[in-house]
Amino acid sequence: MKKVLLLKFGELFLKGKNRHEFLKLLMKNILNKLNGYQLKLEETQGRLIISDYDELLEDEIIENVQKVFGLIAVMPALEFETSLESIESRVKALELDSFKTFKVETKRADKKFPMSSMELSAHIGGVILDEFDWLSVDLYNPDVVVNIEIRVNGKTYLYNKLLPCAGGLPLGSAGKGLLLLSGGIDSPVAGYMMSKRGLEIEAVHFHSYPYTSVQAKEKVFQLAKEISEYCGKIKLHVVSFTEIQEQIHRNCDPEYMITIMRRIMMRIAQRLCKDNGLGAIITGESLGQVASQTMQSMNVTNAVVDIPVFRPVLAFDKEEIMDIAKKIKTYETSILPYEDCCTVFLPKNPVIKPTVARAEYNEKFLDVDALVEQAIANEEIVYIDCDR
Repeated sequence: MKKVLLLKFGELFLKGKNRHEFLKLLMKNILNKLNGYQLKLEETQGRLIISDYDELLEDEIIENVQKVFGLIAVMPALEFETSLESIESRVKALELDSFKTFKVETKRADKKFPMSSMELSAHIGGVILDEFDWLSVDLYNPDVVVNIEIRVNGKTYLYNKLLPCAGGLPLGSAGKGLLLLSGGIDSPVAGYMMSKRGLEIEAVHFHSYPYTSVQAKEKVFQLAKEISEYCGKIKLHVVSFTEIQEQIHRNCDPEYMITIMRRIMMRIAQRLCKDNGLGAIITGESLGQVASQTMQSMNVTNAVVDIPVFRPVLAFDKEEIMDIAKKIKTYETSILPYEDCCTVFLPKNPVIKPTVARAEYNEKFLDVDALVEQAIANEEIVYIDCDR
């Protein structure tokens, strides 16, 4: 008998002939996340199994595994040679003192085992009732479920804990995109959500020193580090936006300043995508949340790019976004009181229904191409990793 961790994946079952490639990528991501731990990872019949690890580090390993996209659950389990006597013995040794009701669920992949799944569940239920006389059966809402999995490899797995994982698809299975990472609540959540759908991300941050502080820049580095717990190592492009904002402030209609600023950010983001082999831009925009996030504003900013723009929190209200931020532990950093470039030269009454024609008219007073080239030429690249 030995302790193992059973890993359960969800959507990969839907991938048909491509499932093997998704599974191979998932296993690679798990091993990358558990780099530095001595252990063994293998697949058997729709389960991944981690074994031969230091049991003193089990909680750490589980915590890391729970952040791997593509997994939906991890189950600490006992592995032993299949026999009815072994199953009975292991069940009697379970720690069930804190429960009042239970049920037994059996999955019998090895059809040579002499009892059916229902027969074994009923038999083991009787064993538990005899051994733990304070317990009673509840098939619909039990305090604990005793799970038995009988595999064709001659092994049986017994567990009564199912710990949730991040879900989604394996990171890197959907290509690569560029996240516009501000210091706010929304954009880190947007990056997390797209990574959950398999998109590997790089990020760009626009800063306006000296109008924005060094602390504001460090705040973004910290946010990138926090989402890298889920999204993996992040290549962060840090782009100075100071000259661009000064030019906009001097030459453009005040109510169109944010619109022009967003259009130039999108142009820079698209250039970075094309220079770095990235297929989409990701933003944390939520429809109607601020003036620059109306349908008309997004149409005007979209007009300057020809690659997809993903807005995964578009239909979420602020409370929903905050709940996710708290779950992934970016919220406390996001609310630190350091300004970002979007607050610099903020107009009193920004336009909420801009038009492309009016935006293009304002841009005639700027050398947009030169500003974009200068910003990209002076970018700073920082690699962010949760382990650093």
